[in-house]
Amino acid sequence: MNAKITTFLSSGLLEKYLLGETTSAETDMVESYISKYPEVQNAYNTLQYNLEIVAKSNAVEVPKSILNNILVELDEAPVVNMNTATKQKLWYKFSVAASIAALIFAGNSYFLHLKNQKLADENQVVVDEIFDLRSDIDANNKKLDDIMNQFMELNDPNTYKYIMQGNSRAKNLKTVAYINPKEKTSMIDVVSLPKLPEDQCYQIWAELQGKMVSLGILNEADRQLRFLPYTENALALNITIEPKGGNTRASLDNMVAEIDLQ
Repeated sequence: MNAKITTFLSSGLLEKYLLGETTSAETDMVESYISKYPEVQNAYNTLQYNLEIVAKSNAVEVPKSILNNILVELDEAPVVNMNTATKQKLWYKFSVAASIAALIFAGNSYFLHLKNQKLADENQVVVDEIFDLRSDIDANNKKLDDIMNQFMELNDPNTYKYIMQGNSRAKNLKTVAYINPKEKTSMIDVVSLPKLPEDQCYQIWAELQGKMVSLGILNEADRQLRFLPYTENALALNITIEPKGGNTRASLDNMVAEIDLQ
């Protein structure tokens, strides 16, 4: 590989191009390199594959509740049509008219009070839904940050890939471990796990100087790329079948997969 291609691959332009962050000039340059140099084409294909792994493992479900149409209805205050009173000289008729007017005013006031109360309740619902929507946005932004971190981790040249396949006890078991000793991070992608009885589970372990350290339980329902605790100077990774909920000590007789890290 010549120095020109090495410099290009180290520039980070391929990653920016894949994420749609290149300028027009940078896009032309990247596409030119991809078409001319097989090494660049292979690197681009690898980046695409890793991005697909991250996207598949962190598929974001559509939120169950979103902010729908919010209608605030304002009714015009009813208008009371008052007929011109017949001129009467008798004071009791004026008293009757005044009483009726007072009753109508009181009724209208109570009606407007109910409308205002209803409007206040609707406004509170809007405030609550906006608050929930902002919380969903914050959660999605955090998840996007996690996806980007996983993507960058997969494409780090210091990240090593280990494929773990099951033995005769779990022939269809397949997981892929990604370990970066420089950044001291490790991830695992659960590809397939054979079904177990309800009282059993799969547990992954790191072998360290004759001691087995638990890294957690592998769940078939949680088939996605996720981080594992990093174990310094681990010699191997092992997967065993344990009682439901996990075990404090590895049942080596029930080991179903093993990979040497040295």
